[in-house]
Amino acid sequence: MRVLGLAVVLGVAAARMQAAQMNELRLEYSNPNLMPAQWTLVMWPDGRGHFHAERGNAKDRNQDEASMEPAVIDRDVQLSEEFAGRIFAMIQQHPPQAGNCESRSKVAFQGMKTLQFRGPDGEQSCTFNYAKEREVGEVADSLVSVAATLIEGERLRMIWQHDPLGLDKEIQFMTEAAADGRLQQLCTIRETLAQLAADPGVMERVRKRAGKLSQCDR
Repeated sequence: MRVLGLAVVLGVAAARMQAAQMNELRLEYSNPNLMPAQWTLVMWPDGRGHFHAERGNAKDRNQDEASMEPAVIDRDVQLSEEFAGRIFAMIQQHPPQAGNCESRSKVAFQGMKTLQFRGPDGEQSCTFNYAKEREVGEVADSLVSVAATLIEGERLRMIWQHDPLGLDKEIQFMTEAAADGRLQQLCTIRETLAQLAADPGVMERVRKRAGKLSQCDR
């Protein structure tokens, strides 16, 4: 009987896990004026995710700035379970409604975003510059901030390699952006930050800021 009971418990747990993994959230972003010009971030309820970005060819960047932009980013990521739980709870309560996402407010172009949620009941998605529904906009903004962190991580590595004197300005920006929410989930680039903090060839101020940023919780 105990064996049977254990089998039932394990079966229920497996079924719940399988149901949870059916949920998938995807944000596709496009802005030809930026580098990268387009990217896609996919995530699942346990915090697993994948990020893919394509550089593009923004005309408003000079050659020196463009040379510090990553050409292509394609990597798996691990977000915190707390972050993933909050995002999925919000999108499940306020799923994107096709044809009803764009706000009528006149706002500047921020990049086109397609938010897609797939769950046991099917798939829902919509495309917008500025979302009509506050919760949909908050989910998109959070994922944009995660993508910004991943992009900054790659930029940081390039600057570290090709322009070490530029690290001070870059790490200062990252510190300010992390404080105001423009960058989220810095644990996705913890390895880079920790390596930078341990490099004796980098100025002390940069090392200290990188070390502080690397002290994040998953």
